[in-house]
Amino acid sequence: MAIQEQQTDRGWHSAWPDAVAFVTVLALAWWLRASVTDLVWSLWLSSLVVGYAIILWTILRPALLFALMAWRDRATVEQALAADPRNALLVGGVGLALGLFLVAFFTVHFVGFHYVHAQFLSGFFAMDGSWGGFRAPSTRGWALFDEALRRYWVFLPASFLAERAAFMAPPAQGPVDVSVTASAIAARKAANAAKPVSAMVLPYQKVVRMHLLIFFFAFAHYAGLDNFAVYAVVYAVYFFPWRLVSRRSAAVQTTPA
Repeated sequence: MAIQEQQTDRGWHSAWPDAVAFVTVLALAWWLRASVTDLVWSLWLSSLVVGYAIILWTILRPALLFALMAWRDRATVEQALAADPRNALLVGGVGLALGLFLVAFFTVHFVGFHYVHAQFLSGFFAMDGSWGGFRAPSTRGWALFDEALRRYWVFLPASFLAERAAFMAPPAQGPVDVSVTASAIAARKAANAAKPVSAMVLPYQKVVRMHLLIFFFAFAHYAGLDNFAVYAVVYAVYFFPWRLVSRRSAAVQTTPA
């Protein structure tokens, strides 16, 4: 239990970038005099850009790692190509086709979902008026993407910082103890509970969280509660490192008495 508490404490110490991202977004919102419309669309843009980047990185990272290993061991690769070039090309072709299919599928699914969501949002939080000294053009259809990016790109670095774990390679795992002792079973449960969410699922979890926060923003706006203090609380929920809380809870639940 003491070791698990020490690991959790180290995890909390690593959460300082989340605090930096939170303070940065609040400072931007204050400096830009952001309205509830601005904050809603900044959340939408962050969900789209950061989520899609996570999906692309998850798909492309294995290919990049394989290419790096092949480059480091070029002699073995050349021998494999010389020994059976047809099979090597077949494996490479299948891998390339699978990667392109996944990119196309999630582009249509994830980006398409945000496109539909943008049309819905524009009916309640239209990006009208001026921003940064420029008058807003017609913001319908795909023009919403360009306008949201032009206005709210400044919020993206903080969002990438908050989701940095999704772009980092997972730590190397040692051999798993498959014995049926109570301690080994508890250790496997703790390891499974502590595993990060699949990178392909993570962007969709962020979409759900974005929806909840947007609904809260809408409620606060129509209830006349849209002030900076409310925005600060909502963004605190958004940037809070909930992953550390879930790890702590999993460690407590799986620790044998």
